[in-house]
Amino acid sequence: MAERPQVAEPRDRYVYRPHTQTVPYFVAARTLNRPHSITADADIPADGAEGVLLCQGTGVGGWTFYVKDNRLHFAHNYVARETYSVSAPDPLPAGRHQLRFEFEPTGKPDLTQGKGTPGRAQLYIDGNLVGQNDFPVTTPVAFNPGGLTCGANPGSAIIPDYQAPFRFSGKLYTVTVDVSGDLITDTESEMRMAMSRQ
Repeated sequence: MAERPQVAEPRDRYVYRPHTQTVPYFVAARTLNRPHSITADADIPADGAEGVLLCQGTGVGGWTFYVKDNRLHFAHNYVARETYSVSAPDPLPAGRHQLRFEFEPTGKPDLTQGKGTPGRAQLYIDGNLVGQNDFPVTTPVAFNPGGLTCGANPGSAIIPDYQAPFRFSGKLYTVTVDVSGDLITDTESEMRMAMSRQ
């Protein structure tokens, strides 16, 4: 079977900017079931900041990289059944910083049972590790709907920890997603999803 034609060539690095439209799931960076990192170039005001840096999905499943109470967080909403998160213990210092989330798989997915890759979630500020947690499972195939948005969480909030749209109140320059790690795919499931949209 021939692959579906793509508008752009495959790549492993995506740069997103705030105040732009939500990117549909099938043309956004594919972070599921692979090592990846998300790095926000952001300026934190002296009185602190809060809001979403980058997110994908909705309240029925997705992930969000955000600041709340001036602390850095990442949360993965596993098909509205469970939320796995990692948080920095200390407030963000004022000034311009590189805020980074990394995901490193620690096992294999069980796609037939609806379980995506387990992995180690880590938070970094300017290259320094500030938080770490193991996620026992992640979303296996796709978020539906699964739009990706920079600087806010439109629609339903991905997690109950904040209210949408939860726009980032500091200065956000760019958010870069690196997906250069190996991708694990379930071709049959992806084909069923593609056919259901026809």
